[in-house]
Amino acid sequence: MMRLRNYFLTGFVILAPLAITLWLTWSFVQWVDGWVTPYIPGRYNPNTYLPFPLPGFGLLVALVMITLVGFLAANLIGRTILNWGERLLGRMPLVRTIYTSLKQIFETVLSDRSSSFQMAGLIEYPRPGLWSLVFIATNARGEIASIFAEDGIEAYAVFLPTTPNPTSGYLLYVPKTDVKVLTMSIEEAAKLIISAGLVTADRDQAPTTQIAAAREVETRPATPKTVAETVE
Repeated sequence: MMRLRNYFLTGFVILAPLAITLWLTWSFVQWVDGWVTPYIPGRYNPNTYLPFPLPGFGLLVALVMITLVGFLAANLIGRTILNWGERLLGRMPLVRTIYTSLKQIFETVLSDRSSSFQMAGLIEYPRPGLWSLVFIATNARGEIASIFAEDGIEAYAVFLPTTPNPTSGYLLYVPKTDVKVLTMSIEEAAKLIISAGLVTADRDQAPTTQIAAAREVETRPATPKTVAETVE
């Protein structure tokens, strides 16, 4: 019975991640197809002619359309149309706020990887003696940096994620002396958070890429590139 139990657990460990990955991938494909396929004309939709639905066709069309928009935005005509559309959105009070915020987030995360999280660290939170894992974004800048500078303090802008969902959390500004920088990568820190501490990377020394990332945070420019500048 002990052997059967071990065989079952071994098979479960192998098949469960594979099954969940396939399920998530299939769900994403179906979700994109459900959004895109209804807008494809019937004569161009293979589902009209085939006796069975063709999964992934909507996702393929979405990828082509996104690439085409990026190509148009990289030339003069497309940039002119894009600027005209942004000016139009800028005159709408509520829409302007939402669009500007989302655009800045996507440009920061996708267009310039140097502006993404580069290091993980530990801070004492929610009280002294308890340590929380954080992602170090950059040095404090602008007005916030000047406030810290009045007391002779240099601070990090850090993101404190929640467990097991690292996409939600809190933005904190912490003095550099209160942050213990870790050698683990961002991917390893994310696994640690998602697994609630069960998956931990055993490493004693910082890799070369992590040391370079630490130096990059110190010298990172304040303004990320725009999408059009990145394409060029």
